[in-house]
Amino acid sequence: MDAFTELCVEMLSPLGPVRTRAMFGAQGLYVDGLFMAIVDDGQLFLKADDSTRERFVAAGCAPFTYPTKDGERTVMSYFRPPEEALESPPLMLPWARLALEAALRAANAKVKNSGPAVAKRAVKSTANKPAAKQPAAKKTTARRG
Repeated sequence: MDAFTELCVEMLSPLGPVRTRAMFGAQGLYVDGLFMAIVDDGQLFLKADDSTRERFVAAGCAPFTYPTKDGERTVMSYFRPPEEALESPPLMLPWARLALEAALRAANAKVKNSGPAVAKRAVKSTANKPAAKQPAAKKTTARRG
């Protein structure tokens, strides 16, 4: 892990243990299993959604973009935090919380939108498992008195 990614992990760690994962030449940052940030080319980008995007835009934060094969740029819903936030964990914390909240909403939406298909898979996966063995019943003999 490079020094900048280590700094980002340190800045986000007040939210909980941070895990990194290599992805497409960048690093994905996860807190509590929620994908909430990207480190790419020495820059941190925090997850945003409809509830938080305007806060990033109002603060003048640049979005994460990447080039497509046809030369266009795709804009994703991840934004750089304000520059001063990278200087101090207390200044980063409100922005990191926004990203974690957006990641949590996204995860909850996936579960909610997965609907019956997930339930069917769950039923199907348990239907193929053998039933747990029950302890054998004890034999009892009647005593004649």
